[in-house]
Amino acid sequence: MLQKLGIGAAGLVAAALVGWWLIGPDWRALALNAPSDADILFWSEAERDAGFRMMDRLPMLIESRKVANAAAVKELPAGEPLELGLDLDAYMQSQRVSGLVILHGSKIRLERYGLGFKGDGRWTSFSVAKSVTSTLVGAAVKDGHIASLSDPVSDYVQGLAGSAYDDVTIEQLLTMTSGVAWDEDYEDPTSDVALFSQHISDDPAVANLVSYMRELPRAHTPGTQWNYSTGETNLIGILVAEATGKTVSDYLSEKVWRPYGMEQQATWLIGSDGHEISGCCIQASTRDFARFGQFILDGAVVDGERVVPEGWLEAATSKQADIGSAVDGYGYQWWTYDGEAFGARGIFGQAIFIDPPRDLVVATNGNWTSAMGVRGREFQERAEFHRAVQRAIDAETGS
Repeated sequence: MLQKLGIGAAGLVAAALVGWWLIGPDWRALALNAPSDADILFWSEAERDAGFRMMDRLPMLIESRKVANAAAVKELPAGEPLELGLDLDAYMQSQRVSGLVILHGSKIRLERYGLGFKGDGRWTSFSVAKSVTSTLVGAAVKDGHIASLSDPVSDYVQGLAGSAYDDVTIEQLLTMTSGVAWDEDYEDPTSDVALFSQHISDDPAVANLVSYMRELPRAHTPGTQWNYSTGETNLIGILVAEATGKTVSDYLSEKVWRPYGMEQQATWLIGSDGHEISGCCIQASTRDFARFGQFILDGAVVDGERVVPEGWLEAATSKQADIGSAVDGYGYQWWTYDGEAFGARGIFGQAIFIDPPRDLVVATNGNWTSAMGVRGREFQERAEFHRAVQRAIDAETGS
């Protein structure tokens, strides 16, 4: 048959190889290691390598919503290459970094990619999205959609009425001090963080997430105990949607993505009830994650106008909750560090590190060997990398 078509075996192999090349590295990786289900926490390393760059292109597993980008892109001009005095290749290999962008003075001082990922691709954020969601709360306050952070959460999310959240304020939700029980163990398939996305509401008028969260018991008096909860950031997203009458994707596009000049369209994964999974799962380029960090560093100002209320960022990025660390803390969905630095971070190696005194932003995407790294090694190694970047900037500026 091949001979009748004028195609020899060698020609068929060549055509197959050309086709294999044309579909691109992302689709080739996916073809070899396609995730079989949406249970991301329990994907293999190879499945994560393939899937994290294509989360919004796997509609058979999970749907997504677009975040429109700008026609006029905020340029990130190239600065002088940053001399770090360390083996960057070894660091990227150890951290399994897919994308690294360092901005200093709004200029790109370093940009590197790994794991076959490129600058024109999108990588998932995981909990880096929490800090984005927090910023949308600030925007909703500025726009008058939310009256006060002292308001009870159940005033805005009606399905929570009569639950433990009746006594919880929006601010306590932002600082993860609600006192409502929640288990965030990424390696336990019976934990809340593993189970909530599988829950189906028995009331069509109540979102699946709200139905799950309103059944959780109280563990502590509100405002007294910090407990990390992705479920509560997902609630914050629903709260923003209810307050503004818009999806959080549209609101993010309206308030930040388009006006600030993000280069690429982003996407936000949505759950089975049609709400964005706002504690997780924004897909964007590493450059645009860096741009978001720069947006925050610039004071969340677009064309001379604040997107959030005056004083919001100072509160959001300051320690509001004690997490049991001598130096680190938690603000409004932002991690606070020693000195004046703060950041957003997500499992498997995602982060935006912001150091205002040094005019510094470090955006990282990757795929650690496990959700939280091996006994914290990856966290410690990345923290030391951030310190090395700070030392390099100080050496240049004589600080």
